[in-house]
Amino acid sequence: METRMRLPENIRSFLIEIGDLSYFAGRFFRELFTRPFEFKELMRQCYNMGNRSLLLVGVTGFILGLVFTLQSRPTLMEFGAESWMPSMVSISIVREIGPVITALICAGRISSGIGAELGSMRVTEQIDAMEVSGTNPFKYLVVTRILAATLMIPLLIIFGDTIALLGSALVEYLKGDVSFQLYFNSAFDALEYSDLNPAIVKSFFFGFAIGLVGTFKGYTCTRGTVGVGEASNSAVVFTSMLLFVIDFIAVFVTDIFTEV
Repeated sequence: METRMRLPENIRSFLIEIGDLSYFAGRFFRELFTRPFEFKELMRQCYNMGNRSLLLVGVTGFILGLVFTLQSRPTLMEFGAESWMPSMVSISIVREIGPVITALICAGRISSGIGAELGSMRVTEQIDAMEVSGTNPFKYLVVTRILAATLMIPLLIIFGDTIALLGSALVEYLKGDVSFQLYFNSAFDALEYSDLNPAIVKSFFFGFAIGLVGTFKGYTCTRGTVGVGEASNSAVVFTSMLLFVIDFIAVFVTDIFTEV
């Protein structure tokens, strides 16, 4: 009798979820270019995700710049290379640390919020009521949120990087007697387009991943109120994993083009 190998249940469910997420993303692109366009809801979501995240991103970026500079300064002083501090901090933050940390912070706030909001709408049958009334809930609830996250996350990353460099400059001003003008001149002289372009491009993918996973988890939520909490929690976990995967792919591709 022929026996078939069966995948473990957790792997099988994970692969099924990846397939569902891919179909969900395909539906987003189909709905994105069809009428009607919900510009008013898009602007509201941009405000909720962008303006209301400024304080969190700003505080995180400022502390990141302070801590990174304080931890790195003693090591550079041992080699007499403290003059390299502005260039090292600017390249590290702009290319890698700033985008990843800011995206993770936004995943915790934005993705979980979207998952909880849409999940509660699903279990209370508000989404079903929208479908019955003839409106397109996917267009109104999903497309606007994914697009808003895709547009706002890059702006938040730029803002966070700027505040992080300001925090680093403050440390150098207080401990190294380096003026702000000299610090930022050295920091920007070290940056090139090859440092900025990959960071900006992958920040759009970060925003898309945050919006996509949050809306997917909330829109497909089941099991009542218990499922709302699970949707919010799994949105953060899944998004964080996806962000690291995207970052690895971006670094790998950038390294290939750099060598070529």
